[in-house]
Amino acid sequence: MADVAKVVTVIGQSPESFAKAADVAVQEAAKTLRGITGAGVASRSAVVAGHRMRTYRTTVNIAFALER
Repeated sequence: MADVAKVVTVIGQSPESFAKAADVAVQEAAKTLRGITGAGVASRSAVVAGHRMRTYRTTVNIAFALER
């Protein structure tokens, strides 16, 4: 039988970078999800103020194994 995974979408944010925002998303998801097997950044956006990017946001799809 084939393995099956479920995917959830979460949004992480950071004042530092898109990479940090994605890392925050995965770290937070790992607090409630077991067996995370992968993550993919679906989109990026930023909050701009005073002609500068102030907050970086990433929408991340996180895959995890279904438990039997």
